Amino acid sequence: MALDSPKLRDLLKNVAVGKIQLPDFQREWKWDDERIKALIATVTLNYPLGVVMTLETGGVAQFRARTLAGVKVDPVVVPDLLLLDGQQRLTSLVQALHLDQPVATVDTRGRKVERWYYMDIDRAVDPNADRDEAVVSVPADRVLREDFARRVRLDLSTREGECGVGYFPLRLVFDDDAVSAWQKSFVGLTDENWDRWAMFNARVLNNVRECLVPMIRLDSTTPNEAVCSVFERVNTGGVVLNVFELLTATYAGDRKHSEEHGTEYSLPEVWRSTKEKLVGLYPVLGQVESGRDEGLTNVDFLQAVSLVLSYERKTGGSATAVACKRRDLLALPLVEFRRLEPVLAEAFAWVGRFLSTQSIFTVRDLPYRTQLVPLAAVKALLGNRADDPEVMERLDRWFWCGVLGEMYGGSVESRFTRDVEQLVAWINGSPDEPDTVVESVFLAERLTTLTTRNSAAYKGIQALIVKQGAVDWSHPEDRMTGAFVIGQGVAIRQIFPATWITRNGHPKSRADSIVNKTPMSHAASRRMTGAPSAYVNVLARESGTPDEWFDDILTTHLVDPVSLRADDFTTFYASRYERLLSLVEMAMNKRVVRRTGAAS
Repeated sequence: MALDSPKLRDLLKNVAVGKIQLPDFQREWKWDDERIKALIATVTLNYPLGVVMTLETGGVAQFRARTLAGVKVDPVVVPDLLLLDGQQRLTSLVQALHLDQPVATVDTRGRKVERWYYMDIDRAVDPNADRDEAVVSVPADRVLREDFARRVRLDLSTREGECGVGYFPLRLVFDDDAVSAWQKSFVGLTDENWDRWAMFNARVLNNVRECLVPMIRLDSTTPNEAVCSVFERVNTGGVVLNVFELLTATYAGDRKHSEEHGTEYSLPEVWRSTKEKLVGLYPVLGQVESGRDEGLTNVDFLQAVSLVLSYERKTGGSATAVACKRRDLLALPLVEFRRLEPVLAEAFAWVGRFLSTQSIFTVRDLPYRTQLVPLAAVKALLGNRADDPEVMERLDRWFWCGVLGEMYGGSVESRFTRDVEQLVAWINGSPDEPDTVVESVFLAERLTTLTTRNSAAYKGIQALIVKQGAVDWSHPEDRMTGAFVIGQGVAIRQIFPATWITRNGHPKSRADSIVNKTPMSHAASRRMTGAPSAYVNVLARESGTPDEWFDDILTTHLVDPVSLRADDFTTFYASRYERLLSLVEMAMNKRVVRRTGAAS
């Protein structure tokens, strides 16, 4: 790392010719007119501009680069430096002080405008005047109008107009010949302008010409992880740089790929195509619309690739650990990503099918998105063996232990790596169960506290109710398939309505508990009001089902039909509490923990 202080003149020249460019992961320039004027005032006073930070390329950019907004250069130009911090300042200054074109910015209301910037010479040399007020911006035609644009207040469209009112065009400040020509026109108007110009030159132009910009240069050998970290720390906007965005710029800058294929590698296009195919088949994996990346994310996909690659390398002796942390993703070689991308795409499609077998059909009902990452990695490593009955049995148990034991909340990268290694070993015959299976625990009283979708176990139990054969009370002839769940608006409904429970003296917490809830269609939920003894008869009559048959339908939701028809909430709750615990024990293949004295 080196620190120097080049002149602003030289810095902007290097920006204008493409020697300084932006890594493609940088956000777009977005400063407004007022901030640009304030920045120009700072420069003309020779006040500190703040440090800018750059990364040396060594003649070969490690990221795809692009010029600063407004700068046009030959695309083949390889920058000497990539700008990590200072984009807003340097873009504003190169457009306002160097390029011979209006600055495309926005006004205070966010409307797009084009502006030229001038310095009012009289205000600039007045020691009692505010320098900010001396900086003037005018429209692209250099004419300021008022009275709803019916009257011209200031016309700077010609040099004569500029000199006549003493407004110096700041776009000329670094063009010595142009400044001399403008000065000649200005002082030629009257001898008094000589003194005005001398003061302006000394108090303003010299400040701009001599302005130094402190600049940190990071060596070209700086690793991507450090670049990413530095960018986030120095970026005053507080924008977190997504690993996917950094890899996008890295892969697009891979010259070997570009030379072999005649085009840059577009990671966003590859990901979007993959995601669209996945969610088109399995809505549980999310959706892609209007730029949203809901459900399965691009970083999830990268983590799965990293898990597979590092597992291969470890078993092959070229790596010491299975890993998918940030630094590991940033070190993913493009050639390896291209090899594994279709493998993981198929693995996540398999995950979508797996979730369907667990009666999890929508992203809203997915207990843990993160748990899909090691599952996909394990599928990719196992290949077709993942569909063997004995393998599926172990994957099912691991999955439900993770969900019902609520093992995948918080930071999960270390669990990812352990689960991949331990799951593959367990499936390959190791007697040792994965930590997620061994450590998972379900406390019996947890049922009473599961009240919202914020809990993975809450979503998981609802899925298990469907999986074990729940039949909708308004559509007893249809199975609760994915199409039914989505098409009939199946959601989690209260069996005993909350108003009935509180009116009859039972605690509201019992009404909100998962023990009193079950997946049901919108049509059925419309009838589930008032006393259950009344609405059950309505549902049975509307579906044309005899009472004794409808009782069988009620039991598919682990509901005791006798207590439900008798409006006996206490007996209903105790019965369903035990049935749900049995359901949990079957899924986890282990006993729930009942603490002494804990009430159901």
